[in-house]
Amino acid sequence: MRIEILCTGDEVLSGKTINTNYSHMARRLQEIGADVIWGTTVGDDRKSLRAAFQQASARADVVIVNGGLGPTVDDLSQEMAAEAAGVGLVLNESWLENIQSFYKARGREMPPNNRKQAMLPEGAEFIDNPVGTACGFAIDIGNARFFFTPGVPREIRLMLDDQIIPRILQMSGTQAKVRLKRFHSFGLGESRVDEMLKDVEAMAIGGEVKLGFQAHYPELETKLFARGTDPDELIRRMAPIEKIIRDRLGPFILAEDDETLESNVLNSIKSDNGTLAIAEFGTNGAAASRMVAADPDCFVFRRGVLGGDINSLASALDLKLNEASSAAAAACAEAVMRATGTTYGLAVLIPKGNEGGIGGGEGQVYIAIAKNDGTKIERPALIVGGKERVRAGGVEMGLDCLRRALQGLVTDDRIDFEKKDSV
Repeated sequence: MRIEILCTGDEVLSGKTINTNYSHMARRLQEIGADVIWGTTVGDDRKSLRAAFQQASARADVVIVNGGLGPTVDDLSQEMAAEAAGVGLVLNESWLENIQSFYKARGREMPPNNRKQAMLPEGAEFIDNPVGTACGFAIDIGNARFFFTPGVPREIRLMLDDQIIPRILQMSGTQAKVRLKRFHSFGLGESRVDEMLKDVEAMAIGGEVKLGFQAHYPELETKLFARGTDPDELIRRMAPIEKIIRDRLGPFILAEDDETLESNVLNSIKSDNGTLAIAEFGTNGAAASRMVAADPDCFVFRRGVLGGDINSLASALDLKLNEASSAAAAACAEAVMRATGTTYGLAVLIPKGNEGGIGGGEGQVYIAIAKNDGTKIERPALIVGGKERVRAGGVEMGLDCLRRALQGLVTDDRIDFEKKDSV
């Protein structure tokens, strides 16, 4: 089955809005064994939309149109779908009542232009949207079945899983099962991991297993994908390959599947009935922000102390420090642990001075971990890249060093983003 995703909107076409909907839809479709062969973005223009619908209907079996179902004059999907299908627009009374109820429940009167969202092409199949005012619909245009969906991310994600994917599977008539395994790592570049795993696809027994990568610095996602008819057989087929990946990437693997670096850190500390506090500067508070987002009730992560530079951080921790260094990081890690009464203290210090701009240069990072039994770990690094890259890499390295220490792994492995002569 040939599937095309067609995203609409001037804001998407111009880059003002990052098109996360496309990546989510394409990934979810791949996970159910449906391959996307075309991806198109078109602005809010009648002529362009008409041409895009005609082209898609000639080359795809299924087209998912995302966006253009709002109440304003630049939302054109219903109108252009009806025109392309050669039918008129008719009012869906039931959906109009739903929109009116939506506003009434919020103590508001429905604006007159929202009536437009209940106008659907004649003969179209209604597709429910339980969390918004823009319903979806399906209609045949040319040789393809078109599914029209709203552009709000939380709406399309729910509708894709509950409404669109079941219809696509029914159309395909296949009962194929898909298994997707993901490994998240830090410290190894994509080309290096590709070389380390270059022979793993050939090791699959009983069917094909595909290997793929998705880099989103500072992490790399390594993916295994297999398709078949028996879920248990897919597990057996992939298990040996999964073990090879774990063995070869070793401690560089942060997490698997839906796990995260933060969740692994929290679970490791929780298993020891421990707690954590973080001291940082030069990070924009990112280390503490990531941990509190993963532990919003602060069962494990108790406090973050942030400074604009080493002097302000030292003052907040009642320390006297003149400059950032490994010793200063160790002092900050111990001080934040003692001040908060936590089991662990983590310090991530990134001093100013990276002159490489956004694209180049390098930046010094000082990381230290303290435990209330007197254990201390220091990990300095010189990370290659501009300011944002150094900041993101430094925060990731700090949390990863903590993960490694908690899991009894080495904390000083060289990483691909670190200058060779760094100390």
